[in-house]
Amino acid sequence: MSVADNLAKIEKQIEQACKTSGRSRNDITIIAVTKYVSTERAQEAVQAGLTHLGENRKEGLLEKYETIGVEADWHFIGTLQSRKVKDIVGQVSMIHSLDRKSLAKEINKRAPSPVPCFVQVNISEEESKHGLDASEVEGFIEMMSTYENVKIVGLMTMAPHTEDEEKLRGVFRQLRALRDRIRDKGYPHAPCEYLSMGMSNDYVLAIEEGATHIRLGSSLVGE
Repeated sequence: MSVADNLAKIEKQIEQACKTSGRSRNDITIIAVTKYVSTERAQEAVQAGLTHLGENRKEGLLEKYETIGVEADWHFIGTLQSRKVKDIVGQVSMIHSLDRKSLAKEINKRAPSPVPCFVQVNISEEESKHGLDASEVEGFIEMMSTYENVKIVGLMTMAPHTEDEEKLRGVFRQLRALRDRIRDKGYPHAPCEYLSMGMSNDYVLAIEEGATHIRLGSSLVGE
């Protein structure tokens, strides 16, 4: 299937999810997760109108950036080692995996201007997942006020792999409630407007529960 064909199907589901939840389609950003596909397939995604691409490894991002460059907004969506920040910070529009002070310190040091970051939260409390515990998030974000080149634009989570819709909705609702609390505090360094949640298997539920950024790989660009 072409990326354009996949996108057409996904757009119908997004429209329905927005209708169900009383939201605007304009509130949803699709990030095409190109980490498992070739540069050519990533280019096909851009040609289909997808301007946001997500990579989880420095090497993959830089390889594709060399060809595609500023035709896309690049999102770093994987665990980011502090020593690799210097290599990607000038290329990415957003980092979705801020989860520790040492990483924030390195972003602040290397970035020429404020970098929009999502704080990664392990809402499901799975040992296999990265991210802060929900109870740590507010204190962590308050601490970020000392880093002028780190701008907290939202929260990110990865839901568990399950067919249990209520369990998935519960995870998404918890993240949204946490986001709302932080946003309502009005921190200048942390407007915390956005929710990066929802992947190929659960993005419809995520949208219905408030997602603003969905990360689609297999359903959109394939494996």
